[in-house]
Amino acid sequence: MVFSSALSAFVLALPLLAVNAARTKRSLCPDGKNTAVNKACCALFPVVDDIVDNLFTNECGDSAHGALRLVFHDAIGISPTAGGGGADGSIATFNATELTFPANLGIDDILDDLGPFLLKHAATVSPGDFIQLAGAVSLVQCPGAPRIPFFSGRAQPKAASPPNLVPQPTDDVTSILERFASVGFSPAEVVAVVGGSHSVAGADDIVPNFQGIPFDQTPSQFDTQIFVDVLLHGTNFTDNGGPQSGESETAVAGTVRLQSDGLLARDPRTACTWQSFVNEQSKMAEAFGAAVLKLSFLGQNQHELTDCSEVIPQAIPVNFGPATFPPTKSIKDIDESCNTAKFPDLRTQPGPATTIAPIPQAESTSGSSS
Repeated sequence: MVFSSALSAFVLALPLLAVNAARTKRSLCPDGKNTAVNKACCALFPVVDDIVDNLFTNECGDSAHGALRLVFHDAIGISPTAGGGGADGSIATFNATELTFPANLGIDDILDDLGPFLLKHAATVSPGDFIQLAGAVSLVQCPGAPRIPFFSGRAQPKAASPPNLVPQPTDDVTSILERFASVGFSPAEVVAVVGGSHSVAGADDIVPNFQGIPFDQTPSQFDTQIFVDVLLHGTNFTDNGGPQSGESETAVAGTVRLQSDGLLARDPRTACTWQSFVNEQSKMAEAFGAAVLKLSFLGQNQHELTDCSEVIPQAIPVNFGPATFPPTKSIKDIDESCNTAKFPDLRTQPGPATTIAPIPQAESTSGSSS
């Protein structure tokens, strides 16, 4: 891995960005174009511009998907019994340890992409802040995604996360819900954060020799299609020859269904919440945004952080239609798992069944940020 121990030694020695949460009047930033309630936030505008243009390249692509995944894998590394720092950036600083955890398979790719940017801006943002900032900025590259708040001021991480704190796609629903419950998340919040993040995501390394296999038909749109596709009967499978560990057969060729997603969509404790998001774009975006913000405060004291949400670019409005059944599919192909509500009426896409293309993989961006 390109991005490794060099970061660990460097970032641990850097001071935090000073903040002053008491300021209320907007101030003109040194760049002469931006204003901020707190002058400390001014330093973040160039960081945001850099990662938008040179890391995400203004696209809801592989790097944006990876940055969102990193938010979760870093933040969930905390437990009331095992310890850990939560959303503190330990997954970057102590990557030599945390990347050995099975649940972090594939995280090295996004760390390689983010690493040069984190190093470049390390005097401005701590690792924990950078991961949360990049995650918030990644979302607004995707049409339909919410613009979530960003708070600055996380301390440097002190140690690696304990192992076995990140849920895996092979886990059963009880294990997943208990892991989330230990850090204060309800089953409904679990569905929101898992389903929402997988709306703009794909599988790397789960399927051997295949990268960027989408979880639904629309991986570049933050939409509710994921909540339909995961409930379809498993009649087709990806072109790799069938399901692997943590993966189940899907009804949409070219996509892959995580076993954990399929179970959450059908379990009595979560099925009705899962179905309730179908074609409820605003509800899904709001619930997801609240859950991600809650993740960002794990291990942190919100009152000691500074609200720098104004540095996050505006979200891209919804520019797509409602969720649909894929060609040849209908309500007869849905595993109706909620006993208290009727599944929404959806139209079926015209034409023969097609294969969803893999998500294009990001090229190395280290040269653009060094």
